[in-house]
Amino acid sequence: MQNVTQARPYAEAAFEQAREENKLKEWSEMLRVLGLVVSDSQMQKVLDNPRVGCTALQDIVLGVCGDYLSDTGKNFVKVITENKRLLLAPQIFLLFEQKRKDIEGIADVEVISAYPMDSEQKRQVSDAMSKRLGKKIEITTRVDESLIGGVVIRAGDSVIDASMRGRLKQLGNVLSE
Repeated sequence: MQNVTQARPYAEAAFEQAREENKLKEWSEMLRVLGLVVSDSQMQKVLDNPRVGCTALQDIVLGVCGDYLSDTGKNFVKVITENKRLLLAPQIFLLFEQKRKDIEGIADVEVISAYPMDSEQKRQVSDAMSKRLGKKIEITTRVDESLIGGVVIRAGDSVIDASMRGRLKQLGNVLSE
């Protein structure tokens, strides 16, 4: 939770800069790359080394990110490095993405099914959730065989459990009353 609190002002600053430049997608990609670089296990060793100074750290990160960063993106890296917030880059990216998707009217929906879903099933779920949420849907799927059958759909704080496991649990609760 503390990481979110510390990352939020940087995510908001990046978002405002991206809107000012009219480059939300480009900033999204820059922050994604920066988050991946900072999360790398080899980079973690460098970031955790107290003998690596701020300027050296900036040079290393900017060198690794290379052409993925615009001039303002490079300045952003310098600011978060100077403020000892470089490790927050993955969280900054996630917060930035939430704001970007809100502005663009996109909702992330995760569908967990007992069996792999074909493209038609994904489209049906996407269409239904788009109508329900009033947004474009970015759907991700994964398989959980313990569901027995059916699906569990997660969209933000909402969960729709249409799985056999969920129905059996509800039946068990009713019978135990």
